[in-house]
Amino acid sequence: MRFLISALLLLGVSGANAQELTRQQMREIRTACEADVRSLCSGIQPGGGRLLQCLQANAASMSPSCANKLLELQASRPPQ
Repeated sequence: MRFLISALLLLGVSGANAQELTRQQMREIRTACEADVRSLCSGIQPGGGRLLQCLQANAASMSPSCANKLLELQASRPPQ
């Protein structure tokens, strides 16, 4: 659950928009990005956009699979 919340924050999903992500999409995010969150941001407490800031600061080190999955899901979301 903690990772799921982090992933939703990473995508900039809030309240009502969180319901737009399917369980399959959430599993895909976890599969693609869990290692990145653990390795790049292990000391970061989730919440307040801190994980997003950490991953942005470490974008050059992010795995291609995580970066591609986040971009794919972000592109598939309707404009807010």
